Amino acid sequence: MSTVRDIMTPGTDFLQTSATVLDAAKKLASEDYGALPICDGEKLQGMITDRDIVVKVLAEGKDPATTKVIDLVQAGEVVTIGADDSVDEALQTMAQHQVRRLPVIDGHKMVGMLSQADLATHADERKVGDALEDISRS
Repeated sequence: MSTVRDIMTPGTDFLQTSATVLDAAKKLASEDYGALPICDGEKLQGMITDRDIVVKVLAEGKDPATTKVIDLVQAGEVVTIGADDSVDEALQTMAQHQVRRLPVIDGHKMVGMLSQADLATHADERKVGDALEDISRS
């Protein structure tokens, strides 16, 4: 059985908690990312998505040049997956939490990112389809 480590994208980019939303938008655009982890040192604090920028900053009239990315992080624990967890567990976690990307951790260190695309190219087609349906439901 494959583990997350086998199919993840290793060594992911991230933003420090001190970064602004404008910094995040520029990085998302230049690297063609949909989301980026927010870290304090190497400790994962949350995620920021392109949708967060539109809904939580622009639509609310906030200034992206002065709003910190950490201010967008929701209270509570970040949804992650362990590097040595099974691909099936990753599919279940994505479906349960309705997320399209999972930061991959090894102990307390972030070691990569697992996306739907990673799963689509490496996991059972039927299981990926079921998980996608669960993730996409309202």
